[in-house]
Amino acid sequence: MVLGASSNPERFSYMAVKRLVNKGYEVEAIGIRRGNIEGVEIQTNKIPIQGIHTILMYIGPKKQPEYYSYIIHLNPKRVIFNPGTENHELVNLLSACKIEICFDCALIMLTNDTF
Repeated sequence: MVLGASSNPERFSYMAVKRLVNKGYEVEAIGIRRGNIEGVEIQTNKIPIQGIHTILMYIGPKKQPEYYSYIIHLNPKRVIFNPGTENHELVNLLSACKIEICFDCALIMLTNDTF
């Protein structure tokens, strides 16, 4: 899941969705505006989704608190904090739920096949 997805091709979240789709990953996208990236509809509601493995964080720390319970209820295996999204409060919540935390750039991880 890409949290903070944007249909603006200049945004890193757009590039992440595109690269995930092109590498064959099943992708969910949540953003503040509806849109479409490579056939993936950007949802604007915190919809319940089963089986989320990884959440790519593209929301800044100040706006993350409204997503805390949503992220916890999705119960992903890991959350990747892209540069600029690091948030120690959320990290502590995720750690308490035994959710893996990664501080890295998802685009570089996908390029280097370390995703």
